[in-house]
Amino acid sequence: MATPQQQLEALRQTIRRHDELYYVHSRPEISDEEYDKHYKDLQRLEEQFPDFITPDSPTQRVGGTPLPQFQKIQHEFSLLSLDSEMTEDSVRAFDERVRRELGEERVSYSAEPKFDGLSVELTYDHGLFVCGATRGDGTIGEDVTHNLRTIRALPLKLKEGTGFPAHLVVRGEVFMKLSDFHQLNQGLTEMGEEPFANPRNLASGALRQLDPQLTAKRPLTITCYDFMNEGQEKPSTHFDAVLCLESWGLPIPQLRQHCPSIEEALAFHRDMGEQRDALHFEIDGIVIKVNRFDWQKQLGEKSRSPRWAIAYKFPARKELTKVRAIAVSVGRTGALTPIAMLDPVDIGGVTVSRASLHNVEEVARKDVRVGDTVKVERAGDVIPDIVERVEVSGEQRSQPFLPPEHCPVCQSHTIQEGPILYCTGQTVCSAQLKGSLEHYVSKGAMNIDGLGKKTIAQFVDEELVKNLSDLYTLTKEQLLALDGFAEKSATQLIQGLEESKQPVLPRFLIGLGIRHVGSHIAKVLAQHYGTLKKIQHAQREELQAIHEIGSEIAASVESFFQEERNLQVIQRMRNLGVHVEEIELAAKESPQPLAGKSFVLTGTLEDMTREEAKLKIEALGGRVMSSVSKKTDYVVAGTEPGSKLEKAQTLNVPVLEESAFKAFLSENIPSTA
Repeated sequence: MATPQQQLEALRQTIRRHDELYYVHSRPEISDEEYDKHYKDLQRLEEQFPDFITPDSPTQRVGGTPLPQFQKIQHEFSLLSLDSEMTEDSVRAFDERVRRELGEERVSYSAEPKFDGLSVELTYDHGLFVCGATRGDGTIGEDVTHNLRTIRALPLKLKEGTGFPAHLVVRGEVFMKLSDFHQLNQGLTEMGEEPFANPRNLASGALRQLDPQLTAKRPLTITCYDFMNEGQEKPSTHFDAVLCLESWGLPIPQLRQHCPSIEEALAFHRDMGEQRDALHFEIDGIVIKVNRFDWQKQLGEKSRSPRWAIAYKFPARKELTKVRAIAVSVGRTGALTPIAMLDPVDIGGVTVSRASLHNVEEVARKDVRVGDTVKVERAGDVIPDIVERVEVSGEQRSQPFLPPEHCPVCQSHTIQEGPILYCTGQTVCSAQLKGSLEHYVSKGAMNIDGLGKKTIAQFVDEELVKNLSDLYTLTKEQLLALDGFAEKSATQLIQGLEESKQPVLPRFLIGLGIRHVGSHIAKVLAQHYGTLKKIQHAQREELQAIHEIGSEIAASVESFFQEERNLQVIQRMRNLGVHVEEIELAAKESPQPLAGKSFVLTGTLEDMTREEAKLKIEALGGRVMSSVSKKTDYVVAGTEPGSKLEKAQTLNVPVLEESAFKAFLSENIPSTA
């Protein structure tokens, strides 16, 4: 009679065999009921003898607690990307280069489908699957071992007695069959949930779940196409190496071909193109590889791609449909994007009902109008795009699309920069609001602590904040009613908002989120005008006359302050106690007495912030540096100075305490007499 250990191993081998037949070869030999009986027998026996449970047991594919985050993992071999070609002539040119560099009249290739999935590296030690990682940047990926173990097509243990190396590294592609994808999407739709756009996105998201049990609910599969080891155990050609992977129990691309010359590879591409719609998985082309490994090594690699392989892509799928409306979407940056609303059309198994028209110039160039018949493609087989309008005899055309003069969300005026329209209502537009708030409170702008993305999202979603000025109406009671706030955090945030009511002019300009106005341009404007009121009334021609202010910046600043809604928000801020500090201006014709002098600030100043001190120095022509060196002219030291003061004393750099610094500034302000 067989021992429990022998019974367990017999059951495992039976289940592994039927997993391979079902998930790899698609030819099951037993019913689902019979398979489930074997699996339950294995579970029951392992429960009786837990000491005999092995890591490669079929019952160990799913388990463990969710991970806090993925660990980074260094690839043993670089996972390079491929250069892409779109025409037969460019593929023949690749062949000519290969033959020229090898000095050969004819080169043989291995050709296989280019799966539209997620590339991974798999590692086996002594036949056991021990590690798996995403491609990442090709050098470092994310450890997704636990999620890969849930894929039934991937063997956790290689076939014994087949001669596999003690250490094996394989490259593969995780993807989802179209039938599984459509079934999953149908279920989501029936439950009123948003379906996935395409199988690749679904597979990628599933493999990167922190909880392996969630990954296991997605019907992922895998194919293996590269034997990455170096050494004596590796065959001489790529085609034979992939056959070795199959003999060891790994799933490989079944539709592949050895091509004695490039012409056979081109014929394989045409054949795959004809079969494409009948396949049970998505492909977006074929991969052509020099077959001999010694020739691959001789050809070498570029920084991110091999010189011995290319992807020969298929043309994007195209279908005809009608434009029912042209809507305008407002993005988080305020950019307005025309969107064609289409009669639903199936393109390669995906229903497309809308397509981006990118910008107003693109709409005019293609002359797309409501009611037109258009040719739509999935560019790269993912993003719907209108290729062109198709003339239809007798079709009555509507009026051309007119770029909106007002934002469809907040009704602020629009401004065109190049081909793109922008909403000028940065402070009030709800489509931009979360991004505007995040920018306003950021360290480089108003520097208000305690306002992260999640908190801002709550404010907007709960309609507590509808524009920037609403931040200053928040109460502690409102904060305490929200998730994540306690007495201390609510008090600190209210205090932080109160402290931000005395901003220096450049920081406030940055916080307003005026397009093209970053920290440097904000300082240029502040030092030129001195007050927010003067900037508000500046005309475009006047702004352009300022050194470093170009036409786009001038137009953006003018349009921002010409938008009445922005002015209303700024005035409301004033009414709520926000007072923007003015900048003392040096006389225009006077020389800058601190030109060429460098300063370092350390410690806390009592009568001014360090930002204000910096602006005063810069207004007189000086520069403020971050570290002390022999070339530093002065160190300004407030209370509780840091190591910069010690270094200044060591290097004999003059040190100015706050009172001496204020006197120094007064002495150097040019006379206006």
